[in-house]
Amino acid sequence: MKTDKLYQLTKKDIPELVKLLAECFQEDPLFCHLIPDKEIRKRVTPEILECDIEEEFKNCNIFADSKELNGIIIVSDESEPYNPIKYYWNELLFALKTDAYLIKEDKSLRTFWNFIKGSEYLDSRWTCELERVKRLHIIYFAVRPSKRGTGIADRLMYPILDYVDTHHLETSLETHKEQNVGLYQHYGFQIYKVIDKHTDLKQYCMVRPAVLSDMEVHPSFKNILNETGHAS
Repeated sequence: MKTDKLYQLTKKDIPELVKLLAECFQEDPLFCHLIPDKEIRKRVTPEILECDIEEEFKNCNIFADSKELNGIIIVSDESEPYNPIKYYWNELLFALKTDAYLIKEDKSLRTFWNFIKGSEYLDSRWTCELERVKRLHIIYFAVRPSKRGTGIADRLMYPILDYVDTHHLETSLETHKEQNVGLYQHYGFQIYKVIDKHTDLKQYCMVRPAVLSDMEVHPSFKNILNETGHAS
């Protein structure tokens, strides 16, 4: 994915990016559920995020509102060609590195076991149920707490929505905060399903339908649009 409306991060931005994500997600329901001990969470979260971000740079596009990094959005354009062997190899390396770190930092293995039990909350495997191949997935969307309510969320999201609408892509994401659902509905997302594994944690899986191209609109429906004057 390419856009000239956002600042695209490079690997030199990783330290500041990790700080921003740790600030945004330290008290996120997912991290609180997986790492309930606050001291362990404070110590472990930045390391987990750094491992994750290093993987995202290999497979995704990472954008910020500006060089100051007050907000970020990380997307995976799944309509673009990719090397599946390389992709799954990177996934495996990330998992091994994360598991090793969790075991080292919490020798009781409680945190490691929580990650095993909560594996379905840690990836986007639910998107395999979606029929549309041309899709963009939003992996991270975060605004620095002190800058929320200043329009940064819109500045990040609208260029992404312009891109997906232009390329007729479905868009997917997940959130573990119920209060975020309304925000995403404002951007046109709908709840596809809620993952609830009999715990206090819920994952809201959301999808924004693609804007269909002329090629994808059924001829009979096109005729109706033309007759009613709604065709563009």
